[in-house]
Amino acid sequence: MYPNLYYAFKDLFGVNWNGLRFINSFGFFVALSFLAAAYVLTLELKRKERMGLLSFQEVKMVVGKQASMSELLLNFLLGFLLGYKIIGLFLSDSKATADPQQFIFSSEGNWPVGIALGVLFAGLKWWEKQKQKLDKPEERTIRIWPHDRVGDLVIYAALFGFLGAKIFHNLENWNDFKENPVEALLSFSGLTFYGGLITAAVAIWFYTRKHKISFRHLCDSMAPALILAYALGRIGCQVAGDGDWGILNSAYVTVPGNKSKVELVDSTRFQNTLQAHSSLYLRTFQVNNVSEIPHASVKAPGWLPNWLFAYSYPHNVVNEGAPIPGCTEEQFCNQLPIPVFPTPFYETVVSLLLFLFLWSLRKKMKVPGTLFGVYLIVNGIERFFVEKIRVNTKYDIFGFHPTQAEIIAVALIITGAAIYYFMKKKHMSKSDTAKV
Repeated sequence: MYPNLYYAFKDLFGVNWNGLRFINSFGFFVALSFLAAAYVLTLELKRKERMGLLSFQEVKMVVGKQASMSELLLNFLLGFLLGYKIIGLFLSDSKATADPQQFIFSSEGNWPVGIALGVLFAGLKWWEKQKQKLDKPEERTIRIWPHDRVGDLVIYAALFGFLGAKIFHNLENWNDFKENPVEALLSFSGLTFYGGLITAAVAIWFYTRKHKISFRHLCDSMAPALILAYALGRIGCQVAGDGDWGILNSAYVTVPGNKSKVELVDSTRFQNTLQAHSSLYLRTFQVNNVSEIPHASVKAPGWLPNWLFAYSYPHNVVNEGAPIPGCTEEQFCNQLPIPVFPTPFYETVVSLLLFLFLWSLRKKMKVPGTLFGVYLIVNGIERFFVEKIRVNTKYDIFGFHPTQAEIIAVALIITGAAIYYFMKKKHMSKSDTAKV
């Protein structure tokens, strides 16, 4: 596991760049997922614009003005923060970068680099405006196409998605939130995808109304992009080992003293290992007895590696498990004594296949909104079934014990089916009216 890029570069290239501790592996892949989604969304919006399904919006703006004091000040502040904190983190010693989040939220930083980068950013903005300066500023009308707003859409999705993901995660793990609410809110780990999807969707809906973009066509364009982003985000979960893994695979245990290696065992050996680490698993699964701890015994076929069915997540970012013998790092020195099903890997593979499936449908489904309905259905089905072997907090609802994700997954399937049905029905009604 690589909790952050420092460990990845150290293992792969043999370099010790302490500043890379700031770049969490999970966050890195989330950033990649947003970039990939933005690219796919842009392609789809351009295609719909060429077909005449989406149109431009005329916007009036004044051009030729020199840089204002507020623009210069804003760019200086952005440059200063980047230099003072981010570059300052790279230039700090290993002790300061051992906990990058604490460094970011502290008053520590590099003043000379911060001031220098702030002046550079302000200077670049002034120079850019000077090149565009006119003797007399004038008002012009320009056309803004939907694909020109992808950057704004990504920012909205990122901000509101992160907010929603944190809110839903903390609701799902309320006890952890009550113990340390500040860490729960500021930590970059612990995100619930569906929470982010719901809040981001509401924010984007308001945005499309403001800028007169067809929400149905936008949703269809976003469907392949969303499932691709989910697949890449799950790579981050797998690489970082963020605790979003499956239940115990009781066919294996982790070999003591051997990092990440697992071996086949009988039920007695499994029970002995479970009892030896009972406090860990009782806390993880929030049960009162080891007999209530969920597990399944599945042996890997001989032609597949064991880790596809039983993985111990060494050096996981949440420090879950037992100490790894010989590990000398200050953090991330634990691995799971009983391996689990690597569900993030499963979701990555399935989501990539679903992306190809939706991508193949995008030109065939002519009714606006139906492709997004299909996306909700297949996404809900995928998540519902993976929940059967995932670790998650369960609710007690009239004798049933679903997880939050299972509840939302069922709601997505129903919502997707309803959207598909009503969009098709509405389209057929319009077609019949046109014939008359």
